[in-house]
Amino acid sequence: MPQPASTHDVLGTTVTMPVEIRDARCFVAGFTADAAAVTDAMRSAGSPATELRPLRLRPGRTMCMLVFVDYIDGDLGPYNEFGVCFLVEEPGQTATSPLSALRSLARGDARALIHHLPVDGDFTLAAGRGIWGFPKTLADFDVDHDSPTRHGRVSADGHLIADLTIRPGIRMPDNAEDTVLNAYSQLDGVVRMTPWKLTSTAGTRTRLGGARLTLGNHPIADELRTLRLSRHALMTTSVDRLTMTFEDPTTIS
Repeated sequence: MPQPASTHDVLGTTVTMPVEIRDARCFVAGFTADAAAVTDAMRSAGSPATELRPLRLRPGRTMCMLVFVDYIDGDLGPYNEFGVCFLVEEPGQTATSPLSALRSLARGDARALIHHLPVDGDFTLAAGRGIWGFPKTLADFDVDHDSPTRHGRVSADGHLIADLTIRPGIRMPDNAEDTVLNAYSQLDGVVRMTPWKLTSTAGTRTRLGGARLTLGNHPIADELRTLRLSRHALMTTSVDRLTMTFEDPTTIS
């Protein structure tokens, strides 16, 4: 017998799981980063008992993903989002070899820790923090998802966090097959894992390099500098339309 769907109260509104995103678009740049510095950043934000480790692409280097998402139609309403994400190993597993890490990155099934997640909506902020433990904060956005060259600028409290430009890449096939990714979060000493299902993508373009990043004087920008990001992006991707669902999280520690 099917179990009844779980629900959550968010600012007086009932949110029924899973949360559906019926239309969104995004662009992302992936930079290599110093693995030791990323580990320090993860520990400063999470539980001391966390077993999450950066996914090492080669000795001493891991991956930091910077992503702008425009949620056009979904259960949490329309909003913009900027994510700072680290690729991580599965907790409790032996370390992945650099070759396996690169294969996981190429397949798109690598696990990610959501380290910072500025948004521009109060409702999605409350839902993100209350349901999944995502580290959402309020910010201001100026984003162009319509031009072939994508551009995003995010600021908070009058200070620039990041200004990111993505040049167009090679067109990839549309995908209508479900892909389940594991997204980890750390908030208030609790580590959670959320199954994040991509149900379709269309208008995807990807390439090696292709990004220009400017960091501002916000504390998030200051932390990104400590990660010693690569001068050039390893890869960039833009997606014109994607649909997805978010399940209830599981507490890890």
